Amino acid sequence: MSLSLHHLVREPKVKLDKNPLLLLLHGYGSNEEDLFSFARELPEEYYVISAQAPFDMTYGSYAWYAINFDADENKFSDIGQARASRDIIASFIDELIASYPIDANNVTLIGFSQGSILGYAVALSYPEKVQRLVAMSGYLNTEIAVDDFATNDFSNLKIFASHGSVDQVIPVEWARNSVPVIEKLGIPIVYKEYPVGHGVAPQNFFDFKNWLQS
Repeated sequence: MSLSLHHLVREPKVKLDKNPLLLLLHGYGSNEEDLFSFARELPEEYYVISAQAPFDMTYGSYAWYAINFDADENKFSDIGQARASRDIIASFIDELIASYPIDANNVTLIGFSQGSILGYAVALSYPEKVQRLVAMSGYLNTEIAVDDFATNDFSNLKIFASHGSVDQVIPVEWARNSVPVIEKLGIPIVYKEYPVGHGVAPQNFFDFKNWLQS
């Protein structure tokens, strides 16, 4: 099936007329097989679909947007590419709903690192398309969201965010600072930290799975 993003699919073991969707968004320099490795552990009633980011970094590595360094080793994100990826993901959700028997009112994004940053941007920009967001080891960058995102209706959106307390790639403070911004928008958010670096602790996995099923 030729859609705008290359993707892997785990069909639901429990078939309904319309099944809920878990859309997995990998991190910078990774690929669609990364998060898909735990697809079999996810609830059986879901379509689990893992998308490959659009920007090719060669050797099986992909990015949702470029991260560049200046002469002083300062990192900066390519906001134009990030916004392009935001809209590609939003369109991809529509394509998946048109192509598979997916419940359009039961869509969850699960992002890690850069995928989590994109997850925030998509959920806040298009909350009519996304009901739940699991944002692991990322943060909210409002520059990537649509300009008037704060005026959106977030009444059907819920967020589970998590971070490693000793993350050496994305400072834990960035994740902590995202929480009050989300709360100010009136979006329910569960935020947890784990004593790990830039990765997903086993307890983190169990916690978000329980959150999904509750």
